[in-house]
Formats: sequence, structure tokens, C-alpha cells
Amino acid sequence: MGVEAELREEFDRWERKETAVLTVLPYPLLAVSVVLTLLQPLWNAQVYLPGVLGLTTLLTAWVMWFHTLHPEQHHRTRRMGLYYTGLVALTACLVVLTPWFGFFAFIGYVHAFQYLRGRWRYVGVIATAVVSAVSYVGGSANITAEEWWKWPAVSVLTAVMATVAFYADVMSDRRNHRQKRALVELNKANAELETALAENASLHAQLLVQAREAGVLDERQRMAREIHDTLAQGLAGILTQLQAAEQAPDEPAVSSRHVANAMDLARESLTEARRTVLAVGPSALAEARLPDAIRDVARRWSEVNRVEAVLTTTGDARPMHTDVEVALLRTAQEALANVAKHARAGRVSLTLSYMEDLVTLDVLDDGVGFLPGAKRAGGAAGGGFGLAGMRQRVQLLAGRLDVESEPGGGTAITVTVPAIPAGSGS
Repeated sequence: MGVEAELREEFDRWERKETAVLTVLPYPLLAVSVVLTLLQPLWNAQVYLPGVLGLTTLLTAWVMWFHTLHPEQHHRTRRMGLYYTGLVALTACLVVLTPWFGFFAFIGYVHAFQYLRGRWRYVGVIATAVVSAVSYVGGSANITAEEWWKWPAVSVLTAVMATVAFYADVMSDRRNHRQKRALVELNKANAELETALAENASLHAQLLVQAREAGVLDERQRMAREIHDTLAQGLAGILTQLQAAEQAPDEPAVSSRHVANAMDLARESLTEARRTVLAVGPSALAEARLPDAIRDVARRWSEVNRVEAVLTTTGDARPMHTDVEVALLRTAQEALANVAKHARAGRVSLTLSYMEDLVTLDVLDDGVGFLPGAKRAGGAAGGGFGLAGMRQRVQLLAGRLDVESEPGGGTAITVTVPAIPAGSGS
């Protein structure tokens, strides 16, 4: 059992004891008042005794009916207001007859706290203090024309002291209720926490399995992108060059040039394949800054495909995070590969723009264009696996890829990624 549960049980135990005491308290006080009254040697039985006993009987029945026998009615404000009014009236009558009922008058403070609400509590306290003051001055017989002032003076003093004590008791009760409510909420929270901890083991195991599966899937996707961006493009380029060499048997110089291009592409593809397996960045970025690497890619692509490709750089060309530079370089390679395969373009312009929070790469060709939403020969909408792979790579960096094209109007590809500085955490 937790500490908060033990404290809550302690509160409940004290509350039960207090309730039991307050339930029976009126009767011992009433008995003491009656006994002390009857023990007085100067008691005038013919004048006072019948009235005292009759009022005592009525008061006992009044308290028993409202206070003891019907606890389920204690929440009804008007009913208990009627009870308290009768209680104070009967007590006042008895105190006027004999001051010894001042002992019982104390119950007025207790029942004002239990059964009255708001400001009516303090009205009850003041009324009880005024009634009790009669007994404090020795009874109604001592309130004479010469010393009448004693009763109001004692009433005011008693009312002030009782109100202060009553207010302190109300504040203490509110504090106790807040503490009890806090303990209940704490106990509930601890129970929920224990339940969550009990479920945590299985959830942890599930998370480990999901994390392992997600890691495997991410690695597969990375390998697929890298293979497409390096090996697939390299093999396609090699095949294109060999086919071009085969189609020029009578032109040794042209044929040799295409074969040389194919060999260069094979070497580059082999190098990139090794770096992909080792999960190392592209060799072009290992040897040069991003603008120089893209410019070199464009130059070699132009030499192989006999199409002009020009890179323009704007803004502050500063080092970026490796993932950002790899994504932009691969986008440039894939965009140029798509131009070579599909566009039949005469010129390609690339623009690398460094802004404060973003880096963009625009690749624009003057080729035949296409409908971005239409399915192409590979069966995929928007240009096959190449565009899908580019978009996936860019989205991993919280970036975006936009494609604008129309038949006969060329194609514009724009990649926008956050400008994450070199050395920042991924």
C-alpha cells in the first residue's frame, strides 16, 4: 500500500471517529445540563421544573428526529435551517429558565458548522453566542435594570471570539478536504501509473520489434534509392554509350569516344557502389563543395550526352549538413538522367540558391515535356521511380519537390530543403 493510500485511510478513520462523536454529543450535553439543574438546592420545582422538563423532552425529540434518525436528509438546506432555528429557540428558552443549559448551548456552534451553509453559518454562531451569554452572566435573573449592559457586552465578546474560532475551523476543514481530494487524485494517478508500468513491458517489446522492422525498411529504402541513383543510372548510361558505339562501326573516333565514356561510367558506378555498401557519402562531395560537385556532374553529363548543362549559384554558398548536400546532388543527377532518357532537350539550366533558412535546386530543360499526373513507360505516375525516389529523399529532410511540365513546354523540377548547417545534429 502506498503512502498516499495510508494517509487517506488515516483521514477516513479520523473522519469516522469525529462523525460518531458529533452524532451522540448533544445527548451527553443535554444530560449534564438537566442533572446540574436538578442538583441546585434553590430549585423552585413548582415554578420551573415542569417547564424545564417539558422543554427538555421537546428538545430531545427535536434533535433526535432531525439530527439522529434521518441523516439522509442532512443535505437539504431548508430542512436543516428549520431544524437549527428550532434548536436555538428551544435552547434559548431553557437558558432563560436556568443558566445551566449553557452547557448544551455549545452544540449550536457544532450544528451551525454541520448544517448551515455560507453566511448563515456565522448567523448561527452569533445567535448561539447571544444565547450562551445569558448563562455566562449567571442567568436571566441577573439581567437587571442596573446591570443590563453586561449581557450585550458579553454577547459581543463571545460572538467575536466564537466567529474567529469558527472561521479558523472552517479554513482548517477546507484545507483537510483539499488534502483528502489531493490524496485521492494522487492515489488514482499512482494506480494508473502502476497499470501503465505493467503494460510497459509488452509495449516496450512491441516497440523494439517495430523499431527493428522500421530500421530494416529504412535501410531497404536507402539501398533502393542509392542503387537507382548510382548503379541503375550508371548501367543505363553504359548501355546507351555502348549502343551508340555499336551504331557507328564506320566511325572509329566516335565509337572509341562512346566506349571510353562507357568505361568511365563503369568506373564511377563501381566506386559509388562501394560507397553505397559502406554507407559513405558520394565521392563527388568527398572531394569538392556542393556547387562544385553539381557543376562537375553537369559537365560530365554534358560531355556524355552532348547537351549543354549550366549551373548558376546564388546566395551564400556555405557548407550544409551531409544529408542536405547528398539529397541535392542526387536530385541533380536524377533530374539530368531523366532529361537524357526522356526529354530530348537541347539545353539544361540548373540553379542552386542559398537562402537564410532554405536551399533550393531548380533544374529546367527545354525538352518535350510530359503530363506530371500521367503514367509513363515505367508504369509509375510522374516519371517512374526516379521522381518518387527524389521526393522520398527530400521529404525525409522535411523538404518538398515540385514538378512543372507540359507536352512541348519542357520540364522544371524544384527541390526545397531546410538550410541545415554542417555539423548540426540530424
